Amino acid sequence: MKKRLNPKNDYLFKRLFGEADSKPLLIGLLNAVLRRDERDAIADLVVLDGKLLTKRLVEDKEGVLDIRCETANREQINVEMQVGRYRHMEKRSLFYMGRLLADSIREGEDYGQLKKTICINMLDFSFLPLEGFHRSFHLYEDAERRFRLTDLIELHFIEFPKFRSAPYAVADPLHRWLRFLDERTTHEQLEELIAMDPTIRTAEERLSHLSEDDMTRMLYEAREKANRDRISFLKDAREQGLEEGRELGIAQGKELGIAQGKELGIAQGRELGIAQGRVAVARNLLKAGTDIAVVSQLAELPLEQVRLLAAHLEE
Repeated sequence: MKKRLNPKNDYLFKRLFGEADSKPLLIGLLNAVLRRDERDAIADLVVLDGKLLTKRLVEDKEGVLDIRCETANREQINVEMQVGRYRHMEKRSLFYMGRLLADSIREGEDYGQLKKTICINMLDFSFLPLEGFHRSFHLYEDAERRFRLTDLIELHFIEFPKFRSAPYAVADPLHRWLRFLDERTTHEQLEELIAMDPTIRTAEERLSHLSEDDMTRMLYEAREKANRDRISFLKDAREQGLEEGRELGIAQGKELGIAQGKELGIAQGRELGIAQGRVAVARNLLKAGTDIAVVSQLAELPLEQVRLLAAHLEE
């Protein structure tokens, strides 16, 4: 028996829930996350993103291996498993939500044809400054909190570190799914889940079958490596840029100190150095082919400034 693979690996997560023969598993997971009971449960859906997961796509450090589907009621749902930390996860999610919402109507249709759009972010890191591992957001009026302008948009964040520290309720379907997905779950805990929930039994059987497939394991490892490389590269680029900025800042601070006093000069130089360090970080990321929007977030620079840097690099 080979070691159980980590279901939170986004390639494996997509294989587990994002293929035609795994539709019952995706329905079970979505009903648990959205707290749908028998009255309004999702009964059927179609996975819309059926692109082949090639080795090239799996090794793409910036590639997003999410799951997009449409329910029988024509709700648009996007599920993303995110292991690596993003500083502006809320903006990233809103961007995808806006794109899904815009794609839900065809040319010539009016706004009344817009479909409900739900984005679910499953994060293997703490993100929101709030207690509780599952938070959902809707569009409410500021003063009259009970008034919801529309139910067309719904945004969910599930944070695994907070789930692991929360009291566990085996009777709760969402708790069961999150424990199934957690790579730290013990064999005894898995046995309890399998005995209690037939859908999770099927999910574990599918995971075991995928784990035995040599090609799946190869692509799984390729994705793990791509995620590690991305984290390492971003860390190195940031440290290199900040170091360049500090050195330049100290040198310029000393020059300023001749005219304005050494202490003031070094302080101002350091501030300038930090700014120039961010520019250096952005240049390193752009040279590596990182998306402009991602560079803007990581280097903490305005998007327009990053665009100008990218244009200069192309000259």
